[in-house]
Amino acid sequence: MSMKTDDFNYDLPQELIAQEPVKPRDHSRLLVVERNKKQETLQSCGQAKNKPVQQLHFYDILDYLNKGDLIVWNNSKVFKARLFGQLVSNTGQVLRGHDKPVEIFLVRSMENEGVWKVLAKPGRHVRMGCKVVFADDFECEVLLKEPEGTILVQFPDSAEVVRQKANKYGTVPVPPYVKDEKHELESYQTVYADDRHEGSVAAPTAGFHFTPELIKKLKNKGVKFAEVTLHVGLGTFLPVKSERVEDHVMHSEWVELTTENIKKINFAKTEGRRVVAVGTTTVRTLEGVAKLQSYEVTKQLKKYSGDINIFIKPGFEFQIVDAMITNFHLPKSTLLMLVSAFVHDREFTLSCYEEAVKEKYRFYSFGDAMFIR
Repeated sequence: MSMKTDDFNYDLPQELIAQEPVKPRDHSRLLVVERNKKQETLQSCGQAKNKPVQQLHFYDILDYLNKGDLIVWNNSKVFKARLFGQLVSNTGQVLRGHDKPVEIFLVRSMENEGVWKVLAKPGRHVRMGCKVVFADDFECEVLLKEPEGTILVQFPDSAEVVRQKANKYGTVPVPPYVKDEKHELESYQTVYADDRHEGSVAAPTAGFHFTPELIKKLKNKGVKFAEVTLHVGLGTFLPVKSERVEDHVMHSEWVELTTENIKKINFAKTEGRRVVAVGTTTVRTLEGVAKLQSYEVTKQLKKYSGDINIFIKPGFEFQIVDAMITNFHLPKSTLLMLVSAFVHDREFTLSCYEEAVKEKYRFYSFGDAMFIR
């Protein structure tokens, strides 16, 4: 079925775009959405558990998760991927008319040692053979401008060293709709982000709502936990520019599912326990790997490390995820399309968003949460 990108648009007042996280984080608001109770009116947003939509706080999710539920989250850690440097010639001379800094946004490291895919602003000044100098010990050379607008650059360092230097000289890659850019990296990081899995250029923000105290309470209730790794890149945040949804091409992102976590997920599915995905990155990892491995036939996930570029839109058949924790996403975004697919109803999803606007929920990365079951 053909869908238009404009079908996923909605109106959002600017004042509802959250500029900083709630403190403590689990005091953000929570909208609980019952996928199978669409026939009931959205306007009856009381506390009774038979309502399709309920307004709570995130710490109330303790009441909606059961013993044996398996929460799966993305343990990827954000690094300071936003760099500002001086554009110079290959001989080291500042190019005429380019004395102002150029912004280089590190998207992902490539297979060739030291090569990175980046975005540049202003990109028209960044030409093949030029260099961008960030510090005395940190620079890159422009290799290629790709048709879709990304650029390949060469660093003299390994990917790990590039990330270390980026964290030293770079800035926190908060989204453009967050006007105060002086956030510490800790404010744009989940509490369970793993130093061993540093590599995201944007945070898996649905996990922002968890606190160590809430995690402890969930474990005490018997809720189980598993992890995936997806290094957030262009596939997550690039806008959909095509008129038709099916014409949009997703960029690949690197994911990993380890043997230990595969066992937990397979065991939960075998026993009929719910798999609760924290965020769209976790959903894409689980469903993307399941599709690659023909899970609908084998009913078993296997260890995986590599790229996925799955585009989940209405009509998609979910194999792994039974419930999802997510934030409120941008209009016409692939993330809103994924949520609509999970709800099995685009109009109902947009009605939930309209209700959230009416009740002045906070939107986007630092905003409030939805629990869809």
